[in-house]
Amino acid sequence: MNTYKYLNQFRKQGADPQLITKVINEHKADKEKRILFYERYKASVEGVPILKREAVDYDEFETGAIKRIDNKVNNRLNNAFDAEIVDTKVGYMFGHPIGYEIEEKSRDSLVKMKDEVNDFRLRNNVEDKDSEWGKKAAICGYSARMAYIDKEGKERIVNIDPWETIIISSTDYTEPEFAIRYFDIDDNKQRVEFYNNAYFYVFETGENGLPLVGEGKLHTFDYCPLWGLPNNEELMADAEKVFALIDAYDRTLSDASNEIEQYRLAYLILKGLGADAETIADIKKSGVFELFEKDDDVRYLTKDINDTMIENHLDRLEANILRLAKSVNFSDESFSNNASGVAMKYKLMSLENKCVTMERKMTAALRYQFKVICSAWAKKGICSNEDYLKLWFSFRRNVPANLLEEAQTATTLMAITSQKTALSTLSIVDDVDYEMEQRELERDGIEPLFKDDGGDEDGSRKVQ
Repeated sequence: MNTYKYLNQFRKQGADPQLITKVINEHKADKEKRILFYERYKASVEGVPILKREAVDYDEFETGAIKRIDNKVNNRLNNAFDAEIVDTKVGYMFGHPIGYEIEEKSRDSLVKMKDEVNDFRLRNNVEDKDSEWGKKAAICGYSARMAYIDKEGKERIVNIDPWETIIISSTDYTEPEFAIRYFDIDDNKQRVEFYNNAYFYVFETGENGLPLVGEGKLHTFDYCPLWGLPNNEELMADAEKVFALIDAYDRTLSDASNEIEQYRLAYLILKGLGADAETIADIKKSGVFELFEKDDDVRYLTKDINDTMIENHLDRLEANILRLAKSVNFSDESFSNNASGVAMKYKLMSLENKCVTMERKMTAALRYQFKVICSAWAKKGICSNEDYLKLWFSFRRNVPANLLEEAQTATTLMAITSQKTALSTLSIVDDVDYEMEQRELERDGIEPLFKDDGGDEDGSRKVQ
């Protein structure tokens, strides 16, 4: 949905109920699409085509003398490649929390801001929210987040479902001028919230349209507090390009399973034999056939299943799904060997390229987030409005670590780079600044605050 065309109208008309209603009505198709993507990720019946497939109806071909049995089995096997594609990306990209760091030259002057950022992360469970934010963007093409002030006067954030959100901007989803959130209260009512850079307005649907409830209220921030996280410039979901391939895989595997299960429903052929109802009843009890002539035969009438063709077809579909979705299968044998770091990077290159795109989008969204938050902190004297530019975000991929290779790399880098840069290459070091502080304490011979005495005879330990 192109919301840019409404930008000038909102600039002129503000929180106009008729204009908001028009935008919401136009957004409904996009809303249904994003909901369908999420239902598909959850493998719900509403979201996965194969789960809604009905058995083929052959009634029109039947004469009464012959009955079909190949429509008695209808397996509906869902292979959730789309969920695997998303979960692989999220685990690879957000398995380690995003780092939030104040730039080196500003740390002494921004001590209060640094403490506030740390409290903000703890108070808002930021590691979990960032991971879920990125996951929803990968599933639906974009996701949203809103900043608000809680009852204790603290700055908080909450992730918003993309199908509830309309971002109106002259640039992109990470720099909104206006934003709308709408959702159903019950079967007959809908709540609509409209945000600009100073106020928020609340509407409710009713029999007479979309009346404004009360006046606009200040939201404390200097910018629109509802913004988006695009998965890419096109707002496309990670698996959107391969949905048709996944559906083909589901149909092929389901049909193959049908053939296998239908084997036991096959017709029984008695060659050279006759069988009345009494004989058939005896056969069912004993399971024994008596064949007197050399040409007599008993067998099932079955279809020939070309399992090689089916297997090759499934392999090709799977390979194309992962290749076009820029994902990898970590259970593949090529990942089981002790590959070097460079070799591993080549295997992960397509996934890495996709993650780099989202990393840049998320950096822009997080920068806007703290632009909003700092506008509130500035009113408290914690920092200035522009200090959000001194906050940096670091991403670390979640891959198996070769500690020996990392240690050798860090040791080599010590000779040509700063100690901080060298330490940042070690996957076991989560907080580089803390590690450097500990090295300084050890170098100066300062004992740690808590000292372990080695323990008592009963196995208990004392801390002095």
